[in-house]
Amino acid sequence: MKILKKTKRAFTLIEAAIVLFIISLLMLLILPNLNVQRKHAVESHATAMVSTVQTQIDLYQNDHPNVENVTLSVLKSENYLSEKQFQKAQDLKITIVHNEARK
Repeated sequence: MKILKKTKRAFTLIEAAIVLFIISLLMLLILPNLNVQRKHAVESHATAMVSTVQTQIDLYQNDHPNVENVTLSVLKSENYLSEKQFQKAQDLKITIVHNEARK
C-alpha cells in the first residue's frame, strides 16, 4: 500500500518578492498624489474660511450699521465667530481690510 503525502502549497521566494515589488510600485504612484490632494484640501479650507469670515462681517454690518471697521476680535466678542473659527482664522492669517476678509 502506498502512502500519499500531501504537499503544502506555499508562495515561493520569487513570488513573494514579485508581490512586494508590485506593492512598492503602487505606493510610489499613490503617495505623491496624496500629498497633492492634501494641499488642495488645505487651500479649499482656507478659501471656505475666508468666505465664512466675510459672511460674518456682512452680518455684523447689517446688525451694526454705524460701525465702520470690523475686526476678528469684535466678531469673536459679539459671537459672530466661535472660538474655533477665530483660532482657525488667526492660524490661516486671515485679515480684515476695509471690512473685507483676505488671506
